[in-house]
Amino acid sequence: MTDAAALPVTAPVVGRSLWADARTRLLRNRAAVVSMVVLGLIALACLVGPALTGHAYDRVYPDYVRAPASLTAYPFPEQVIPAAERIAARARAKAEGATVANGAVRLALVAARPIDERLLAYFDRSDLFGPAKVLERQEEGRRLVVEAPIEYRTFLFGTDSNGRDLLTRTLIAGRVSLAIGLLATVVAILIGVVYGAVSGYAGGRVDLLMMRFVDILYALPFIFFVIMLVVFFGRNFVLMFIAVGAVEWLDMARIVRGQTLSIKRQEYVQAAQALGATPSGILRRHVIPNTLGPVIVYMTLLVPKVILLESFLSFLGLGVQEPLTSWGVLIAEGAKNIQGAAYMLVFPSLFLIATLFALNFIGDGLRDALDPKDR
Repeated sequence: MTDAAALPVTAPVVGRSLWADARTRLLRNRAAVVSMVVLGLIALACLVGPALTGHAYDRVYPDYVRAPASLTAYPFPEQVIPAAERIAARARAKAEGATVANGAVRLALVAARPIDERLLAYFDRSDLFGPAKVLERQEEGRRLVVEAPIEYRTFLFGTDSNGRDLLTRTLIAGRVSLAIGLLATVVAILIGVVYGAVSGYAGGRVDLLMMRFVDILYALPFIFFVIMLVVFFGRNFVLMFIAVGAVEWLDMARIVRGQTLSIKRQEYVQAAQALGATPSGILRRHVIPNTLGPVIVYMTLLVPKVILLESFLSFLGLGVQEPLTSWGVLIAEGAKNIQGAAYMLVFPSLFLIATLFALNFIGDGLRDALDPKDR
């Protein structure tokens, strides 16, 4: 007889769950993986970037209104001396012998009467220079030799029509647009999933009444609904979540209801009913978890839709208000200045387009990964 101890011991076969299989299929989709990386980088840039740009999103630079995008720091060498001469004119003096060296401008202020040194504060008030100091006093104060440090600033995306850094405002706008897209989508998903599951599982007159209520809400124009909210509650950031989330759950409710009508006829649901499980327990443990596949796919497609809706409302002036901004607001401003400052439209549009493409590719990847017919 063969010794039983000599037989090889095989480890039990560990199976993979449907979610693990879907994750593997998703990671094999290069477009979806690249889109997740791009979306993660955009979100990280919007969260961390404003602290690294060196500009506040509401800081106004009057001397740099609609300054073009540049990798070189402002002011350019040819801008320094004319700016110093303009400041000298404001101080009621004439600039002579202006030179630039070692990051500072040096010039002589000449006037017919003694120059009030308090007027040198004009240098500090300028966006180009720091506090000026007097090096020499000549001709009883009618001639002052002054030196002012040059303040260099970088505007990688340029500035807007008010002189604010466009890069910082684009990143701040990304925070607002992504926050509205994600939070409004979560609100819509929560309401839609619960409402659709209850309607589909209850059936009969309850289902009929609940879906007719959905049809009534469908008949209300979205813009009219938003305008009413603005009239009654004013314009604020939270209003965007209410307006968008309170409308977009209708599609989700219909999708979940259709899934629930199919799921409640499955054998495992009938077995749970036979064992005495409560309707709420069946919904929580059997119906809703089995609808999460289409829900997750729809969520990735709903986020870009919500971002576009927010951008559209902001374009109409019904969205976020200054000094806060969103991609829709920036695109609206860029459209007004497209002839003289096309960069104001290009950069926010690129961020919005990249985000929408990434979300749509992720949605396509999730749809393929969660499709049971494609396993």
